Parts: sequence; C-alpha cells; structure tokens
Amino acid sequence: MSVPFIAVIPARLASTRLPNKPLADIGGKPMVVRVAERARESGATQVLVATDSDRVVEAARDHGIEVILTRSDHPTGTDRLAEVATRLAWDDDAIVVNVQGDEPLIDPQLVRDVAAHLAAHSSCAIATAAHPIHDPADVFNPNVVKVVLDAKGVALYFSRAPIPWSRDLWQPHWPDVAALGALPAVPENVLRHIGLYAYRAKFLRAFPALAQAPIEAAEALEQLRALWHGERIAVRVTQDAPPPGVDTPADLARVQALFPHSG
Repeated sequence: MSVPFIAVIPARLASTRLPNKPLADIGGKPMVVRVAERARESGATQVLVATDSDRVVEAARDHGIEVILTRSDHPTGTDRLAEVATRLAWDDDAIVVNVQGDEPLIDPQLVRDVAAHLAAHSSCAIATAAHPIHDPADVFNPNVVKVVLDAKGVALYFSRAPIPWSRDLWQPHWPDVAALGALPAVPENVLRHIGLYAYRAKFLRAFPALAQAPIEAAEALEQLRALWHGERIAVRVTQDAPPPGVDTPADLARVQALFPHSG
C-alpha cells in the first residue's frame, strides 16, 4: 500500500556558484521543472515548487507545475517549507518531502522510500537517507556528511568528522590523512548522509521557532537543530549512492549532456 505524501521543491534564485540555478536549461526545460518531473514520478499526491522569485513562478506555471510564491527572507529551505505548510494548512500528520531544487537526477524511488520510512516510524518527526561509504578518503572529507544510527535505525548524530571513529583501524594514521590509502576497507557502519528529508507538517510549522543549536552552528548542519531539541530522525539506509546534484557550472554541463535538447 502506497503512502500519501507531498513533494515540495524549494527554489531560491540566488546562488553564489551558479547564478539563476533553478532556471538553468537542461534539455529545453528549466532545472526546477526537471526536478518537479522526477518528483511526480515518485507518486507524490501533490508536487509544488516553493520560491521567492517571480521568474521561477512563471517558469513553473509555463510547464504546468504547481507553484507558490514565498517570502524572500527565509534563512533555509526548511523555513520556506514551513511557510508553505502553514499557509496551506496541511494536517499535522501530513508527510512532506523536501526535494532539493538542484537534484534533476533524483531517484523517484528514493523519494517514495523516504516518505514511507517516515510513515513507518511514528515516533519520528523526520526521515532521511544514507548509504555505506566505501572510499576511505570520503570518511575524512568534511564535505561528506556522516551519520551514526541507533539499534532502531534512528539518527544519533550527524557530523562532517569521521564517525563512528574506528580506533584500531584509523588511530595509527591520524592525523596523516595522506596515509589513508593503506587502510583496510571502510567498516560497514560508516554511512554517508543523503540530503533528502521527509517531515511531518506539524514539525515543519514548529521549525522556525526553534533556536539554532550550538552543534548546528559548529558543524553547519541544519538537521542537528532537530536532534538538539529532542526530535528523532529515522534513517533509510540504501546501498546505492544517489547521482550528484548541480552546484557548479561543471556539474550543470555534466547533467546537460544526459538530456539532449528537445528543441
């Protein structure tokens, strides 16, 4: 039995590394439209774009995508979703999946799986995903976010640091990261976090009032705010890494090559 859920794509026009990113052309369609099409394939009962840009609103409407114009002063995409959840008065238990607007290759099955994972964990306000890390260099890369789970698959902590720390394997090499190539295979419990989230609408509406957490500020990881305030995050572990998103002009060129222009 499928789980009903809503997919929302936050799309902010400003981007330091790739200006006007949501409107970047991918095979004749704006990137935000490509993302919305993937979200539709997930089986979401409603798919909408949440943006602060009139240009994104126009692009979405031109392609038959539901869109809502939000305030421009939101510090995070989650705050933007919170405004939408409040304005549209979704039921407290409604499941809302945040599909990042720069993920035109997102797997619709993963979107569906994360929504179902939250539905199956009634004690959790959020669900997300992770996959095993195989490259030792990724363990020590601060741009690769790691997550540690408890016995029930609920997140204990997210970090840019190598967690859990494998004392016997890694301690002899620390801090000489250059020696990592000599290390054995990465233990199976080292997981990379995938930035895809499902929320209960009740939590979304409460999120903007939550004070920023010290650990959130230190790690620059927004999900730590929820943990700090006592919320639980269920983690769906998948064996496969998702396709990378679009952050730079090189990323965009790579994705554009997969979508021949339809004219």
